Amino acid sequence: MNGVTLLLIAIACFVVAYFGYSKWLEKKWGIDPQAMTPAYRYKDGEDYMPEPAFMVFSHQFSSITGAGPVTGPIIAAMFGWLPAFLWIVFGGIFFGAVHDFGAMYASVKNEGKSIGLIIEKYIGKTGKKLFLLFSWLFSLLVIAAFGDIVANTFNGKTTGVSEAVNTANASAASISMIFILTAIIFGILIKRLNLSGKAAHAVGVVLLLGTLALGMAFPIFASKQVWLLVVFGYLFLASVMPMWLLMTPRDFLSTYMLLGMIIAAVLGLMVERPDMNLNMFNGFIVQDAAGNLNYLFPILFITVACGAVSGFHSLVSSGTSSKQIKNEKHMRPVSFGAMMCECVLAVAALVVAGAAASNGQLPEGTPFQIFSSSVAGFLTSFGVPVMVAQSFMTMCVSALALTSLDSVARIGRMSLQELVSDGETEPSGIAGLLANKYIATVLTLAVGFALAQGGYNSVWPLFGSANQLLAAMVMIAIAVYLKTSKKSGVMFYIPMAVMLTVTFTALGMSIYKLLVKLLAASDILLSVPKTAAAGQFILMSDGLQLIFAFCLLALGLMVAVRCIRTLIQPVSQKGEQPVPAYDEN
Repeated sequence: MNGVTLLLIAIACFVVAYFGYSKWLEKKWGIDPQAMTPAYRYKDGEDYMPEPAFMVFSHQFSSITGAGPVTGPIIAAMFGWLPAFLWIVFGGIFFGAVHDFGAMYASVKNEGKSIGLIIEKYIGKTGKKLFLLFSWLFSLLVIAAFGDIVANTFNGKTTGVSEAVNTANASAASISMIFILTAIIFGILIKRLNLSGKAAHAVGVVLLLGTLALGMAFPIFASKQVWLLVVFGYLFLASVMPMWLLMTPRDFLSTYMLLGMIIAAVLGLMVERPDMNLNMFNGFIVQDAAGNLNYLFPILFITVACGAVSGFHSLVSSGTSSKQIKNEKHMRPVSFGAMMCECVLAVAALVVAGAAASNGQLPEGTPFQIFSSSVAGFLTSFGVPVMVAQSFMTMCVSALALTSLDSVARIGRMSLQELVSDGETEPSGIAGLLANKYIATVLTLAVGFALAQGGYNSVWPLFGSANQLLAAMVMIAIAVYLKTSKKSGVMFYIPMAVMLTVTFTALGMSIYKLLVKLLAASDILLSVPKTAAAGQFILMSDGLQLIFAFCLLALGLMVAVRCIRTLIQPVSQKGEQPVPAYDEN
């Protein structure tokens, strides 16, 4: 099978979905271009701030396009390229994009509130508390997994690799550090000079090119642990600083890099026209290199993650992006459109990996290494110098995780604040301390840092399960809101049922494996299958994961039961109340 054919089929499906299915959703739910959005009604210069459509798209796209769309499809390729391809296409359209659009729609129609506060309004305070606790725990997993990825990517002192690889890593680290300062300068320029339209794009491109050149000229060589501390220091700043000053301009600039990476991958595939050197289908049960058995159900659906559907996207759609939407007509291109772009990246990553494979086997290295080295090869074939291509791709790979990291750090902090506050009175005592944005940020990052010590690989399976369970709960909550508002939520029924089944099964399997590992380490079991108990039980990582798995499973069950119970009850609330008319000024 030719890889370009697969890519073109996928792009055609995504284009049809965007101009067909998403417009149908918009028509079923209804939008009012004249309504005053929360960005104007609650404008505070911190979180609520009306921004142009492309600026909000940049934030949404940069935030949701994390490690998942590259890592997930390549890992899922162990089952063959066909299952991963089908799930990316159908899951991305009918699960992921609907989920992202629905979360943003519900938030904008409810004063820009997060999904947790929407659950409180339509389901009850207990449901809200349970959901926010789940969201906070989930944000810790994202911080741990992606934090470890970024620190590894920046590590310029890796043993056993070539000097060129370490230099590329050090250059990417240097670019990223300068990029943070560049974003702040860009944010101030936009604010003070009121830059917009072509002027903002022109200034942004010039600053980005200057940052790339300066970073490659002065690489910073440091170890993984040093970069882990630096990254978490940056996350603290991203969590507490105003959106307009750091995150919004950073995401605006990052979008150029990420779109450039996608275009480079697509054009490279078009020129090379490689065949898929992976098997189409390897079976429903596949054994990995460590001897572990992997089952197509549910592993495929939680492994592809962000490339098809991701609960994390709802936290961005309702936590930050919804507070910047200046007109309701921007919701569809920002949410549905960003997800379709991410799906293109997921398919491109799958095809790139398939082209790099040999005799049905993927090459050595992590999914990021396979993807970045292949696309860097495409760039060099276009005449780009090898060092520039490697540094650019390493920077793009780190940006995939870093732009999600700063968003989830802020969202995690906000989830903890909302968890300890009833929204009516000022919290006091311990609750008052936790409601402070600085203390909430420090606590969130401290637990995430502890989890990161176990490494990215140990956290990823639990992250995938929690991510998809979050998506299922959000779908039920949106369906409740739509029913209460006398609008159709039928498009969520099948996706939420599928995702609940997948995630509860996956979490149960994770708990079983961790328990067997614990019992084997404690010599409680005399005979344990090697594939189940491989490795030593590490309290700091495995122990925390086991606690998290139990908590996530329990919280997910309780939230799902409450939401489903409300969903099947007769509607008792009134529909939406009219909002003030939209005014550009």
